[in-house]
Amino acid sequence: MLRVTKLTDYATVVLTVLAARPGEVLSASDLAEHSGLETPTVSKVLKPLAQAGLVEGLRGVHGGYRLSRDAAAISLVEIVEAMEGPLAMTECSQSESQCGIAQKCGARANWRLINDVVADALRGFTLAQMIAPPPSSSDDVRRRPIAVQVATR
Repeated sequence: MLRVTKLTDYATVVLTVLAARPGEVLSASDLAEHSGLETPTVSKVLKPLAQAGLVEGLRGVHGGYRLSRDAAAISLVEIVEAMEGPLAMTECSQSESQCGIAQKCGARANWRLINDVVADALRGFTLAQMIAPPPSSSDDVRRRPIAVQVATR
């Protein structure tokens, strides 16, 4: 099963709270209250999000966190990579593969193509879209084709 980590999921939840309140500065405890998460968990996800430049921390009496840019300018791939590092479906999907059979592997090229498709899908979905109401059943996103262009190498 392919799945992001809980911390990545929680980071997305925290970011949606900030995205729903553009320009507001919220403390970690405020973010915890609005997200339903524990304050230590929120503090834990804020650090890599700040290091990646997705949120900015403000000090002082009225300090806290806010998005560093508009939610429409933050893609899901940025969130995943902030929390988990470069996106790699398999070890050989990375450019610096540590796999001992990478050069002889017949599946490597296709795993890299699949990795690119997933990255493009995440790159094409923004934080602003995450806070939008879900599509109606007649406009179910699962039924819409995703246009992906795969470059041959």
